[in-house]
Amino acid sequence: MTLFIELLPFLMFIAAFAALLRGYPVAFTLAGVALVFALIGIGLNLFDPIHFRAFPQRIYGNLMEMDRSILVAVPLFVFMGVMLEKSKIAEELLEAMGALFGSLRGGLGISVVVVGALLAASTGIVGATVVTMGLLSLPTMLKRGYDPALAAGSIAASGTLGQIIPPSIVLVLLGDQISNAYQEAQRAQGIFSPDIVSVGDLFAGALIPGLLLVGLYIAYQIVMAIWKPESAPATPRNELKADWGAILHALVPPLALIIAVLGSILAGLATPTEAAGVGAVGATFIAGARNAGSDSNPARGQLLAYAGLFSLVALIALVIIPNLVTGERYFVSDLGLPGMAAASLLCLITLAGAGLSLIRLKRSGVLDEVMSSTATISAMVFVILIGASLFSLIFRELGGDDTVAHALQSVPGGVFGALAVVMLVMFILGFFLDFIEITFVVVPIVAPILLMMGVDPVWLGVLMAMNLQTSFLTPPFGFALFYLRGVAPKSVKTMDIYRGAIPFVIIQILAILAVAALPWLATGLPNMLYD
Repeated sequence: MTLFIELLPFLMFIAAFAALLRGYPVAFTLAGVALVFALIGIGLNLFDPIHFRAFPQRIYGNLMEMDRSILVAVPLFVFMGVMLEKSKIAEELLEAMGALFGSLRGGLGISVVVVGALLAASTGIVGATVVTMGLLSLPTMLKRGYDPALAAGSIAASGTLGQIIPPSIVLVLLGDQISNAYQEAQRAQGIFSPDIVSVGDLFAGALIPGLLLVGLYIAYQIVMAIWKPESAPATPRNELKADWGAILHALVPPLALIIAVLGSILAGLATPTEAAGVGAVGATFIAGARNAGSDSNPARGQLLAYAGLFSLVALIALVIIPNLVTGERYFVSDLGLPGMAAASLLCLITLAGAGLSLIRLKRSGVLDEVMSSTATISAMVFVILIGASLFSLIFRELGGDDTVAHALQSVPGGVFGALAVVMLVMFILGFFLDFIEITFVVVPIVAPILLMMGVDPVWLGVLMAMNLQTSFLTPPFGFALFYLRGVAPKSVKTMDIYRGAIPFVIIQILAILAVAALPWLATGLPNMLYD
């Protein structure tokens, strides 16, 4: 009986895992399994039913705290990503990058990586990125004579960059959970004025590792083009349409949006939630410019939508530049009458562009799809959060925390041994569970223990994000591979997709080892920006 009691928390985890594999809804599985094991705990005198009375207040408190927490950014970033997905930004970016790099051997592969990085920084939605690039670029790469494995691997790997390059939904949710775990770990150590880890810290920490991955992906494309030139041929110059106007039209709006969102966060002038609001509005401008609907004058509407976007960026720059130059906190009211007049004019242009963009999107039907998808995804995230909260509560009351802590502390190798075990478990779970379940269920259990052992919270968060990204790509269960298989032509075999993904998985593992061995890759930029 004693052994059964000690194993009860792990049996709870196994039961939830088995139910998820059977296809039951995640949120209701977590809550249902938790309730069943709570009843078992009551029968064994291991669980006090009074915790059920406190749970509604706990949920209500968590949801009320969202007004002050990063979780408000989730629906805004989701809205931003879905809106850009509907605006055909990927199609234009692929055409523009193909025109720039297509004349080089391996140029199309490099184009896919660059577009994947830009989409990651603008949409952050892995499934949408893989599917979109699979539909648009895979047939083109095959037509140009690319090796099917190299083409498929490049698209799948580039699509997963949305997991690590900010602003990523993974980083938003991980940042919230790491922050809570860090404060819990400090309180357990008797520190009742705990330091705070923000999602902005995690964004800054993930930027260099994300760019490192982009560089390694491009380097692999170049190596393959030199080592096996037949696998990555160049596109004949007479088939390229290098129109600089079209290239700038495709590149400048998303780049301006990325700079506005990430720049305001990294400069410390906006919280991720505020920046997510800017991103949602900016994405509306871009989508409005590309979806005319029944507009009688599409060119005028497009011009006003872009004017609204660049007015928004200029409005942000009006505040950011004096702050960066002087190092002091400036507001528009501190810039005098000329600054206030300029800000007022920019606000009017921004509002006019936003209004027209929404009208155009409503007429074209895009707005209804975006609002529906945003509501569905956001509701799923928060319902899973509620189910995971109940699961974590009962897991802890059954003694799961102590059992996990003892298990990790007894692992050979100390802190690094415990960290390696946690990374391995998360990697394996990533084959079967979505990152949301892993973030809400696993991270709150293991992160406080690792943080009490002296692990840096930003470093831990970045390693976890890279780990989840790698499991998304690893055969035979990687979700990105399933997304690509669903849209790939029949001529591309499943083994081609698996074979093409393996070199990128090796690159991922090397990047994780580099960040593990050189923590400053993750902590250097946050320390420099925020001291």
